[in-house]
Amino acid sequence: MSITMLIITVLGLSLFEIVSSIDNAVINAEVLSTMGEKAKRWFLLWGILLAVFVVRGLLPWFIIWVSTPDIGPLQALTMSFSDDPSVAQCIERSAPVLLTGGGVFLVLLFLHWLFVEEKNFGLPGEKFLSSQGAWFYALSSIFLLTLVGYYMTPFPMLAFAAVAGSTVFFITHGFKQNAEAQELRLKDSRYSDISKLLYLEAIDTTFSIDGVLGAFAFTFSIPIIILGNGIGAFVVRWLTVSNIDRIKDYPFIKNGAMYSIAVLGMVMLVEGGGVHLPEWLSPAATIGIIGWFFYKSLKYAKKNKQS
Repeated sequence: MSITMLIITVLGLSLFEIVSSIDNAVINAEVLSTMGEKAKRWFLLWGILLAVFVVRGLLPWFIIWVSTPDIGPLQALTMSFSDDPSVAQCIERSAPVLLTGGGVFLVLLFLHWLFVEEKNFGLPGEKFLSSQGAWFYALSSIFLLTLVGYYMTPFPMLAFAAVAGSTVFFITHGFKQNAEAQELRLKDSRYSDISKLLYLEAIDTTFSIDGVLGAFAFTFSIPIIILGNGIGAFVVRWLTVSNIDRIKDYPFIKNGAMYSIAVLGMVMLVEGGGVHLPEWLSPAATIGIIGWFFYKSLKYAKKNKQS
């Protein structure tokens, strides 16, 4: 990978991690507002080390290990940080399974946001689709049924990967819904700072799955994923403890995150099906989509300030 491509990839990974973690940052900020200064400092220092090196370091390794069944956990860890060409070939052979599962996860994530979740409407048609929430379940079922039926006979492992991707989505979605429900309870001063810190780290792990799975649409290099996602995770932590309310000035950032997730999901499914796409496509699409919605948010904020 050239230096220019490396910079573009890391920038794309960082932006994707930042904007896809906005919900996580908001929940963190609400809970942190009830904690002491010592706990807040611990969250910023040791919490960021745990988030970057443990969560965003171990998750890619674990995913590669699971998607490459003919290797052990220690070998997968060695492979993740090796530049041996044979290692790249081994990961390349397991790539379709990983890409298909991750692609299904990201597409379902986008469809749930589009049809079910509350949002600021940034494009025509979003308001109408948000009023048709029941169609999320119908479209998701049809999408999964079609994909599994297509792969079942020629590529049964890809069919299994599609089901696995949907399983991971619904499990993490359940944890996220529970996180939102627990947020109000944890504001109660009766809960200790230690309990709240443990809760925040558990929630960070759940939310980081989106960014880690989406990162494989950019690259299979674990060091690059850790670098890009780590920079993004650091920025999110900084926003959380500094001034999370500023996010409200950019109402369409989440829209950019979700549309980039949709594109990355489709890229992963296409490449999982054996179609090679240019390596610059994912980072360029992410930077372009998020940049456009950021510009749209700036115009919105400027208009509101003038009025």
